[in-house]
Amino acid sequence: MKMRVVEIAGNLMIKNDALAARLRGRFAESGTFVVNMLSSPGSGKTTLLEQTLRRLSSTYRVGALVGDQATANDSQRLARSGAPVRQITTGAECRLDAEMIAKALEGWDATGLDALFIENVGNLICPAEYDLGEDLRVALLSVTEGEDKPLKYPLAFNSSRLAVITKSDIAEAVGYDRAAARRCIEQVNPGMAVLELSARTGDGMEAWMTLIAERIRSKAFTAAG
Repeated sequence: MKMRVVEIAGNLMIKNDALAARLRGRFAESGTFVVNMLSSPGSGKTTLLEQTLRRLSSTYRVGALVGDQATANDSQRLARSGAPVRQITTGAECRLDAEMIAKALEGWDATGLDALFIENVGNLICPAEYDLGEDLRVALLSVTEGEDKPLKYPLAFNSSRLAVITKSDIAEAVGYDRAAARRCIEQVNPGMAVLELSARTGDGMEAWMTLIAERIRSKAFTAAG
């Protein structure tokens, strides 16, 4: 029985990776820069994404896919930015996969976007296992969660290329140990880029927006070439 379960899981991942590769090719052809955002619930992911969409939409064509097990609360909130947003309700599933992304894109010309942000289900375990065809995977960690979160959930951090520390405006109030958090991230993913910001106050947002804008332009240039 155990062998059968392993075989089924392996086949699912093979199928997912193949579809993710096709999505990646589709996005490469259109020059759409895709960001997959992973975090625990309550990390400030939606707040950061809302501010990101607002700031980018005056210059770029941006959109978002939002994954939640229930409700469309986050997608309704993000839609206030004026960017096109689609909800993916996963039900019992604790993550998004490439098939969900492909279905969500049906009837939606996302290839007309300069950037597509995927707000994954609030969970640092299951989402880390699934490639969604993204260009950049970002792991978010709020100052309220505990500095050792990367050690507890290493796959989310060692499969991501950027760590974003959120809610920096309350770091002092909650006794956040910046050096300890950096050591934990470095232990799991040596050399990983780290940004610290507050989407509410705007502190650190310029660095985040500059990084995203540079990646958007680079992706468009590669597609045009």
